[in-house]
Amino acid sequence: MRNTKNYKVLPYNPELLTRARELRKAGNLCEALLWKQLHRGNFRGYDFDRQKIIGNYIVDFYCSQRKVIIEIDGVSHGKKREYDQCRDQYLQSLGLTVIHVLAEDVLKRLDEVMAMLSSHPVL
Repeated sequence: MRNTKNYKVLPYNPELLTRARELRKAGNLCEALLWKQLHRGNFRGYDFDRQKIIGNYIVDFYCSQRKVIIEIDGVSHGKKREYDQCRDQYLQSLGLTVIHVLAEDVLKRLDEVMAMLSSHPVL
């Protein structure tokens, strides 16, 4: 069940709506694999959103019940460290926890990624 109190209090830039929809449609293999594990309450009964707009950012996965963001970091994230740090600081300033997983781990070690998420203290 969606915790609308946590869900609707977050800042939201409506100008990103089209982009978020495009990202959802396009997807990528890593996101599709992890999404299969997270959506429809498959992971501990939690409700996750995919490509959720928070402020001026679009996050990969968001769970309002736990105030958690899961980001899949691919090759391009190595070149955007400063951007990612600023983004994480902003999201954390909203009281959110950001968990990063490597795209390669999702592709090659999905069971280990899910085990890590299962043992994460905020989940």
